[in-house]
Amino acid sequence: MSDLDLSKLKSTPVPAPRAETRKAALDAAMAAFDAAPNNSADSPKAEAASVRPMKTSNETRSRFMIARHRYALAASVAVFAIGLPAAWQLMQTQTTQQQSTTQLPSKDVSLVTAGKPEPAAPSDALARKEAAERKAAEERSRRVDTAQVDRDAGVTKVKPPTPPAVATAPAPVAPPPSRAAEARPQPMPPVAVLPAPGGRNDMARPRIAEQDLHDQQRSRLGAGVPRDIAVRKEHIVGLVAPESIPQPKLEQGRDKFDATPPNPVKSTAQEPVSTFSIDVDTASYAFVRRALNSGRLPQKDAVRVEEMINYFPYSYPTADVADAPFKPTVTVMPAPWNADNRLVHIAIKGYDLKRSDRPRANLVLLVDISGSMGPADRLPLLQNAFRMLVDNLAPEDTISIVTYASGSDIRLAPTKVAEKDKIIAAIDSLRAGGSTHGAAGIQDAYKVAEASFDKAAVNRVILATDGDWNVGITNRDELKSFIERKRESGVFLSILGVGMGNHNDHLMQTLAQNGNGVAAYIDTLAEARKVLVEEASSSLFPIAKDVKIQIEFNPALVSEYRLIGYETRMLARADFNNDKVDAGDVGSGHSVTAIYEVTPVGAPKIVDDLRYGPAAKTQVSVPAQPSAPADQARRADPAAAPATELGFLKLRYKLPKEETSRLITLPITQGLAVPTIAAAPEDVRFSIAVAAFGQLLKGQPYMKSYNYDDVVTLANGAKGADPYGYRAEMVSLVRLAKSARP
Repeated sequence: MSDLDLSKLKSTPVPAPRAETRKAALDAAMAAFDAAPNNSADSPKAEAASVRPMKTSNETRSRFMIARHRYALAASVAVFAIGLPAAWQLMQTQTTQQQSTTQLPSKDVSLVTAGKPEPAAPSDALARKEAAERKAAEERSRRVDTAQVDRDAGVTKVKPPTPPAVATAPAPVAPPPSRAAEARPQPMPPVAVLPAPGGRNDMARPRIAEQDLHDQQRSRLGAGVPRDIAVRKEHIVGLVAPESIPQPKLEQGRDKFDATPPNPVKSTAQEPVSTFSIDVDTASYAFVRRALNSGRLPQKDAVRVEEMINYFPYSYPTADVADAPFKPTVTVMPAPWNADNRLVHIAIKGYDLKRSDRPRANLVLLVDISGSMGPADRLPLLQNAFRMLVDNLAPEDTISIVTYASGSDIRLAPTKVAEKDKIIAAIDSLRAGGSTHGAAGIQDAYKVAEASFDKAAVNRVILATDGDWNVGITNRDELKSFIERKRESGVFLSILGVGMGNHNDHLMQTLAQNGNGVAAYIDTLAEARKVLVEEASSSLFPIAKDVKIQIEFNPALVSEYRLIGYETRMLARADFNNDKVDAGDVGSGHSVTAIYEVTPVGAPKIVDDLRYGPAAKTQVSVPAQPSAPADQARRADPAAAPATELGFLKLRYKLPKEETSRLITLPITQGLAVPTIAAAPEDVRFSIAVAAFGQLLKGQPYMKSYNYDDVVTLANGAKGADPYGYRAEMVSLVRLAKSARP
């Protein structure tokens, strides 16, 4: 070993923990050289003399060289044994320092990449080095990808603005590529945008160090690709995540509802008459249920208390004949949330047509197949619902199918249900895509319905949509006018709403109310069965149209009142007797409930009396329809009203084929009162619990200290038989509302 070798050996870097060992090894090596036999003539037995400057003969030099080689070999072995572990520890330390800035706890998740050939077995030092670099870069890439996936559950795959990405399916292992092949640029693999909360790209989120990104791309494209070709900084916006990561749910916020304040408390002395159109829609309850099951409270405007109450079937008394389809009943009881007030509960049950008496159905299914209808809870759910509807119809009934997206299309001409296979095939063929030209679809649907119109049948268009119209006529007033004109032709319109996030309830309610139809919201297949199978007769076959209710309260016994719900159905007092004013329709077997909260005279009031007495009101003169003799006598002499009457109920309706209304009247007397709410019928108590629940969700100021726990107690005591579990489900929703976020 020469002086140069010794100099290099002394300067070899060794980690601090091995410094003493290195010094001992060097000292031993130097002592070995210095202690070598020196056979010079001047000092033949010297043991400590230096071997470096000596001059020897050929024989002495030979013996010296042999001894020196032996000692050098021993020293080299000692240095190698000590230096190899030290070098390995140094390399591990450097690797750990490089990974410390990006490595986080990770799951066993690997990159979704194109199939890559295994690296060739290295045949020389350079090949081994390149293979080691690629392996280390791939390991860092996997760890970094896993850390990003842990921080951001769910990412959306995109492709950078470079040549098309290769397929992500694994490819067969190919032979090792040549150096020339490795040097050729390869297509960029797909990358992904890391979503911020709510689904937007969070470009401000910290990214991986640029050097690590270069290494990742080089490992994917081949080590021979120059860095400026392998990756461009502006293309690196995130990492690919597996398909198994769930996508973020669409947040509520773009759903559209009418902003309607709750009905106010009115003074009986100033305004004793209340008039409204009945409502048998149920869309609000289903939408509220979906929101609560998602862990959040519904928008206040999405809560329509009357639709929540009327969602449930009730066993109210029913009329005996179709020509007089209603038999209203009234119950008066204490209000559970205000002991000083009373509730006037009005129950109406429509005549239930026998299956043999039902008219033939001529239905046009108008289906939205735009791009927004693609999710499983929209078009696929509707397809399942329509299959159930077809199974429930009679063979002589007729179905047509019209679809709309960027335009409209007649997918199935009027076809008898007897050809069930043909109808099902048309339903199964529907696919989502395109924009939403709803107005064009409605126009074509009415054309089909009118072309196949049957005076003896129920002619109805059933519109199924999420309501996200963005092409053609989108103005609500224009669509309302179109629907009103078509209603006069005898073709009615019903709505099936689906989806959350862009549901246009505002538009759907307008169309249903002016199309003599019902509006339902379908969030599950069970709800579809309820609407189209279990309640098909009430949804499809009307027994009365333009049904209106009017109550006049007696100022001698009632000082104040308020109607719970029906904010979108209020009518002017003069509209009650005007047969030209449209109102709600009732189907076969439908239940309708209306509840007033009244303040008896002498109880604490919200509205103060006028200092100078009630102002005289000018009555609008409208041609009156024939009324009951008792009603005429009471109008002629108000003092003739019995002192026990809290008010007087009037119900006006038209039979489906008539244009002149009929009248039913009923005095609301003290004899209809029960002393406690527990003494009221089971159905009445449960409907009161639903009314309280709706008012709490809407945030109305009249509930005082009444809370969700009180609602649960009242509802649990009135669930009854509950064959379909609807009432038990409502109790569960009340409990969910207690912990739901806004």
